[in-house]
Amino acid sequence: MSTIAIQNATIINEGKHTLGSVIITNGYIERIITNSDTPIDAERIIDGSGKFLLPGVIDDQVHFREPGLTHKGNIYTESKAAIAGGVTSFMEMPNTNPQTTTIDALEKKHLIARETSLANYSFYLGATNDNIDEILKINPRSVCGLKVFMGSSTGNMLVDNPSSLEQIFKASPVLIATHCEDEQTIVRNTNEYSQKYGSKIPFSCHPLIRSAEACYLSSSLAVSMAKKFDTRLHLLHLSTAKEMELLSNALPLSEKKITGEVCVHHLWFNDKDYDKLGWRIKWNPAVKTSIDQKALQEALRNNLLDVVATDHAPHTLAEKSKLYKNCPSGGPLVQHSLVAMLEMVSKGIFTLEMVVDKMCHSPAELFRIEKRGFIREGYFADLVLVDPNSKWKVTPENILYKCRWSPLEGEIFGAEVTHTLVNGRVVYDNGVFDESVKGSALEFYQQ
Repeated sequence: MSTIAIQNATIINEGKHTLGSVIITNGYIERIITNSDTPIDAERIIDGSGKFLLPGVIDDQVHFREPGLTHKGNIYTESKAAIAGGVTSFMEMPNTNPQTTTIDALEKKHLIARETSLANYSFYLGATNDNIDEILKINPRSVCGLKVFMGSSTGNMLVDNPSSLEQIFKASPVLIATHCEDEQTIVRNTNEYSQKYGSKIPFSCHPLIRSAEACYLSSSLAVSMAKKFDTRLHLLHLSTAKEMELLSNALPLSEKKITGEVCVHHLWFNDKDYDKLGWRIKWNPAVKTSIDQKALQEALRNNLLDVVATDHAPHTLAEKSKLYKNCPSGGPLVQHSLVAMLEMVSKGIFTLEMVVDKMCHSPAELFRIEKRGFIREGYFADLVLVDPNSKWKVTPENILYKCRWSPLEGEIFGAEVTHTLVNGRVVYDNGVFDESVKGSALEFYQQ
């Protein structure tokens, strides 16, 4: 048997701080010890003194760019960055090349991840106007969800046919996760700002082009359809105060049919940052006003919003450095999401327990992931040790994304991930990776 002990750490789990030790045997949490007098016997002992021990972060929305877009990133490089940031499991999006809109394409991604991913993984199937036959083949045990683009997208992944949308919401065997922005509104706004600025639209116009109105029109449509067909709906990367009207905190998460995700960048940045950062914070949906930012923070605190994720979407510096219309939206975040949230804890915006709930517990509960997301006996040992008193600066030298840049470059964080364990293996130890064994496919229950 292989045994590891993490000793004398402050365990942050299920709303509590507990000083204790965790014994890991053959990939699982065997025992949680809170009595300091209990002798510890293990092949390897990791000293957790002065550190926080958290469940591994589960990121429910990433774009790792493989297959077909691997000049930006791939499953190996981006999962490695994720591990360094304390993210032990990810759910990856279907807008790759080819797009993941068939079960065959989904299985090919699994084959790549099995050989190269350092983190645990699952992949969304993408919906189109005409792939309902593939949607009906989804295995709820192995597929995290169905991604529906209800706004501007690439190729044929914009689902804009009303009858197709109804069919998808009625028949999907798994949770539907939506990108919601109204295409007609975006086109109209783009034309207006093109007439005003020509080819040199300022990046500060991005939240006016991909406006709050565009978001709400589409999100409210998704919610109305989910209510009509009693569909499990997860609204991705919500970005506006008004959209919070569509959510409820009246039920516990396990009973919610309509849930909401917020991304780190919408909590961290607001529209005043465009003048300084420009293309670095061009995302879809757009980073919006400080009023929206504060409303999202409050909605997270009061459980209207359920999950914090990244929408990690790397592009090369050459691609991002283009003028507004030709600059792709998206940015890399998965290496820095946990430390950014912990920085907001230090500023009094959130509590440590809430960050663990929204980044670890809630994704596991919402997606019904087998035996992950909590520090519990019998669960997989996906764990993160954090030194809360280790200042460090984000620089090109310590950025692990294949694209080699970050919108948080130059930020000084007060906490640092020192160890990351995946399935009971120490994959990351103070900058050193063990790549000898790869992550596992996530499994789901009662979809």
